[in-house]
Amino acid sequence: MINFNNASFEKSVGDISQMPSDGLPEIVFSGRSNVGKSSLINKILNRKSLARVSAKPGKTININLYNLKTVRFVDLPGYGYARVSFDEKKRWSSLVEGYFGRSKNIRLVVQIIDMRHAPSEQDFQMLDFLYSKKIPFIIAASKCDKLNKTQKSARTNELSDELSEYENVNWIACSSMTGEGMNTIKNIISESV
Repeated sequence: MINFNNASFEKSVGDISQMPSDGLPEIVFSGRSNVGKSSLINKILNRKSLARVSAKPGKTININLYNLKTVRFVDLPGYGYARVSFDEKKRWSSLVEGYFGRSKNIRLVVQIIDMRHAPSEQDFQMLDFLYSKKIPFIIAASKCDKLNKTQKSARTNELSDELSEYENVNWIACSSMTGEGMNTIKNIISESV
């Protein structure tokens, strides 16, 4: 059983060799810069600012680890932010690829996309990677609170079409502001561990 209220910041990893090797199951959070990864993690953990939320996208440049005693949350650096140097993008890329290449403890990836927009090219690249490697994942469609009822209904239909090639993959409309979808995500995380 996961105690979501019992989380602490473990460390920030800038090189894959710094990853702990204690065998704890890992829940991974992935998404574009500024998609609300930190806010989502904070909401799941019932904390205001455990994961640092930044007004500027592209601020998470390392892999941040949060320890919940029985499981570890792994917050990957966001992708797709244009105002970052080529070298920095390359470093991010090798860090993320290195993580997926070495970790044997991934139980679930929570792939976050912004519900208000069609998934970006980079979102699809990440989804294709997870799907082809048979890494278990769900899609958290964040910021659903920013849509009115009509818009939400329209985006629900569009998103179902946009994500139709990923068979048997759950997607959940969610909001870090209102808490919508959080219990569903927590339940899926618990079941995966």
